[in-house]
Amino acid sequence: MAIEDVLRAGNYHLIDVREPMELEVDGHIEEAQNIPLGELEERKQEVLNLSGTKIFFCRSGNRSGKATEYFKSEGMTDVYNGGGYNDLKETLDNL
Repeated sequence: MAIEDVLRAGNYHLIDVREPMELEVDGHIEEAQNIPLGELEERKQEVLNLSGTKIFFCRSGNRSGKATEYFKSEGMTDVYNGGGYNDLKETLDNL
């Protein structure tokens, strides 16, 4: 399923896996929760507690891909790689 379709379906949570400093410099998406990639394992329960689809994103899509694969390896199926911040923000703005 394309990320646009996932976003249109609603009932999703955006999870920004960039470092807090990157959000300050490059900007952020208002409704996104920031959980840096390096903290995902220790904060795994926070993600598991979220109902609905989880969409991870970062600067380029690389770290969010790692986050997506991690949660898929944990048995989750409702996780998606939203790609890079700029692309995801543009997609959200155009929906």
